[in-house]
Amino acid sequence: MLRALDAHKILATLERLQLRVRERFPDAGLNLVAAELLAIGRDTATRAAFVNRPHRPLRVAAAALIIGLLALLAAVALAVRVSGHIESVGTLVQALESAVNDVVFVGVAIWFLATVETRLKRRVALRGIHELRSIAHVVDMHQLTKDPELALGLVPATTSSPERKLTRFELSRCLDYCSELLSLTSKLAVLYVQVFDDPTVLAAVSDVQTLTSGLSNKIWQKIMILHTTAAAPHPAP
Repeated sequence: MLRALDAHKILATLERLQLRVRERFPDAGLNLVAAELLAIGRDTATRAAFVNRPHRPLRVAAAALIIGLLALLAAVALAVRVSGHIESVGTLVQALESAVNDVVFVGVAIWFLATVETRLKRRVALRGIHELRSIAHVVDMHQLTKDPELALGLVPATTSSPERKLTRFELSRCLDYCSELLSLTSKLAVLYVQVFDDPTVLAAVSDVQTLTSGLSNKIWQKIMILHTTAAAPHPAP
């Protein structure tokens, strides 16, 4: 039973979609956007594989340093206990202050070493998610002027209206390709959190999913207008 996304299949779907866009609109900017998303998808697959697998050399090095710090702290405490003599209250306060400082320092160092792998993976994941968020906005820009009502002549254009050369069918396909690109962008973001459940990365992926879902809903509203006007009976002259 499949319970996780396969990065290779997502890339295969992206490659096919890029070919479809290129064959249908060879000179359109959307073709370049699809190619760029494919390149980002390949980088995402590599980064997600790094994020979702354990980094054993880093863990071993961190564990060795933590053990060394604990051993050093134990040796210092043992030396103080063996050779130290409390002569006054001031000496006791100074000894306690020094011990607390040592414990705090070692605790901070242990926390830093124990979380270095998570912070490294978080940085890699957030950098990749930022790229996906940016490409989603680029896709939205390419559908921004694809107004079905103006393209079908349902409302009059103005002098500053953008030139529209797409037919009803081409406009429908262009909007559908934009929707597919946004959906695949969302799926690429999910690759980062299939195993790595860092709250910060999960929140960033959720933001990308919300963004792509909202943009896709706008596109499908335009597609529904196209289908509705196509199915509506034309008035008699």
